[in-house]
Amino acid sequence: MTRRAVTALLLAAFLAGCASLEPKLPEARPEIAREWPLPPTTSAVPASAGPGAAGRDIDSFADIGWRDFFADPKLEQLIASALEHNRDLRVAVLNVQRAQALYRVQRSERVPAVGASASMARYGGGNAALPDVYSVGIGITDFELDLFGRVRNLSEAALQQYFAQEETRRSAQLALVGEVASAYLTLAADRELLRVAQATLENQEAAYGLTVKRHDYGAVSGLDLSQARTTVESARADEARYAGQVAQDTDALVLLVGTQVDPALLPEGLTAVSVIAPVPAGLPSEVLLRRPDVIAAEHTLRAANANIGAARAAFFPAIQLTGSVGTASQQLSGLFRSGSFAWSFTPGITLPIFQGGRLRANLDVTKSERDIALAQYEKSIQSGFREVADALALSRTLAARVAAQQALLAAAAEADKLSQARYDAGRDSYLVLLDSQRALYAARQGLVAARLAEQANRVALYKVLGGGWK
Repeated sequence: MTRRAVTALLLAAFLAGCASLEPKLPEARPEIAREWPLPPTTSAVPASAGPGAAGRDIDSFADIGWRDFFADPKLEQLIASALEHNRDLRVAVLNVQRAQALYRVQRSERVPAVGASASMARYGGGNAALPDVYSVGIGITDFELDLFGRVRNLSEAALQQYFAQEETRRSAQLALVGEVASAYLTLAADRELLRVAQATLENQEAAYGLTVKRHDYGAVSGLDLSQARTTVESARADEARYAGQVAQDTDALVLLVGTQVDPALLPEGLTAVSVIAPVPAGLPSEVLLRRPDVIAAEHTLRAANANIGAARAAFFPAIQLTGSVGTASQQLSGLFRSGSFAWSFTPGITLPIFQGGRLRANLDVTKSERDIALAQYEKSIQSGFREVADALALSRTLAARVAAQQALLAAAAEADKLSQARYDAGRDSYLVLLDSQRALYAARQGLVAARLAEQANRVALYKVLGGGWK
């Protein structure tokens, strides 16, 4: 009888999980174009990137890491520090560890839990003298035979959720790299704008001092003096505004890094912090499937689909096994003597008959969750396609914008030089000179803004392509 019981247990464990009621995973139909709507090329590599940068093989950027993508050593140190100390990323890592532990908990239900037990039972009643019973044994309790795959589907769902959390962590890490780079670029641009405002203020104060002297000698009118003062105060206001922005940008960067930042690592001015090769021609839109957020959405969909199988299995009978082997005796000293061997085998079956519609409603919930996950998976692909298309479009227009701003600055500087000469010769009014000075100041600010937008778009293109595109 003992052999039969053991054989039954082994056969039941072997058959457990042989069936599964999980439906076929639905096919996603994001309905996006196979190719990007614009020619997939970025602007040429700037001369500041170094000799030979333009001729690098595109394949070298296939899965480029952030240390190779960013050329600024200060930025690299800040990113490395952020990856170590940023609290949001730390939470993402802990969420992965939590999901892994939950999966191990769920997976443990697929194998019998073996435990040891010892007990003493004393009975009494009336005038009858009943003996005590001592027992020691080892066995399993309420092990479910997974004949219809319910436990296996729940384990699969937990595993897919763990994978989704891991991809979410990768997405958070990639986003953090992009945020640190963007904050670094913003701080660099505001510092450069602050220097432009300070230089303009110094020039305007010097010009204003000359205007005051000329006014004292009657060479210029009071109107010219007042107009000269407006330029001084305007530059002074800009200096104060950019100084505040620099302080705010520094605080934002420190928060992202998660620890105090060495002032030596802060940027002095806006330079090319990244070099990106042209995106390979004919790059298919399927490259979006390598993005961490898209992969996480796919794992969430698989987890929801596995939950449907578990909900379906709940309609069928559930079989639990409880068994043990050990010794039993009416005396504690006789537990391990010959003839005290004892065993028990208690199978149980639960058949759902009337649940008030709970099982059907639970199945409908899992199906709805699966459809929601499918829609979110398709939406993540569509959103990624738009982000990449926007970044590719801007990479061309921003290059033209920077070139136009450089030409505008050169023209504004020449116009200001000529206007100053005509004013000194008495051929133009001070108002004409004032307009040329304002145009030159605006052109300098516009060039900084254009260069910032171009560098920020390169970082965005790196991020939306998942940190590489092959």
